[in-house]
Amino acid sequence: MPIMMYLLLYEVGYLPFSRDGASLLFQLINMRYEKKSTLITTNIPLSQWSEFLQDKKLTNALLDRLVHHSKVISITGKIL
Repeated sequence: MPIMMYLLLYEVGYLPFSRDGASLLFQLINMRYEKKSTLITTNIPLSQWSEFLQDKKLTNALLDRLVHHSKVISITGKIL
């Protein structure tokens, strides 16, 4: 199965993930890790991801892969 060169995941964490959903997200990120570019938008700080993924161990492994070789851009301010 070919891997898409770029992937955009928009508003991650807007809705809570089931355990299966969190596992699928991890598998997707792990499959792309160090191979292809992934862009994620969210309004949830990385420190709070374990709350919507509902699994601290999985969250740590997922964030390890996401932030390794990445650039995190935080935008703050008023919502228009």
